[in-house]
Amino acid sequence: MDANDKYACAELIQAWGLYRDQGKWPQLLATFVPEGQIAVSWFSGSFREFVDRCRQSFEAGQRSKHLIFPSVVRLAGDRALAETNIVILVRQKIVGVLADMTSYARFLDRLERRGGRWGIAERAAIYERDRLDPVEPSEAFDKLFAASDLSIYPEAYRYMAARLNAAGRALAPVVHCDGSAQTAQLYARYEAWLGGT
Repeated sequence: MDANDKYACAELIQAWGLYRDQGKWPQLLATFVPEGQIAVSWFSGSFREFVDRCRQSFEAGQRSKHLIFPSVVRLAGDRALAETNIVILVRQKIVGVLADMTSYARFLDRLERRGGRWGIAERAAIYERDRLDPVEPSEAFDKLFAASDLSIYPEAYRYMAARLNAAGRALAPVVHCDGSAQTAQLYARYEAWLGGT
């Protein structure tokens, strides 16, 4: 029944966020098919490696919070596409200044039903806008950004890129955002997949 399958897919996407934020690694791994792929701002590759990297960051004390909104799910037999609005919240010290990053984005997911169970086959995060704020008023924060040329990063993920750079982490080779050719190609590829091609 379509409604049950749509619910199962939407619940899986919600569970992903809870498991990711709570450090529930076996459960997080189970949200994806074994060969699943993920592309986010800081990582692009196998979901298994993504979970390993998340575990390392979590054990080092880095935390994030994923606020996941209701998903729009489209079904085609044992395949589904889902698009879900998200907000990512991260607290991090940047050059000694405690800052909060807020990123607005969407997850675009390909899901497959295998053995009667849905799993995410591929996820891409599509970034829309973000902001970075000091936790407390700080002249050091103002100086940090006065000395930085943030215009080198696209507006959709400018502050996330600056935060990753400040932490010594590289951006993924492709970071999806609205209006980019890569994102248009991503949507076309997902649509073709849902149609069975």
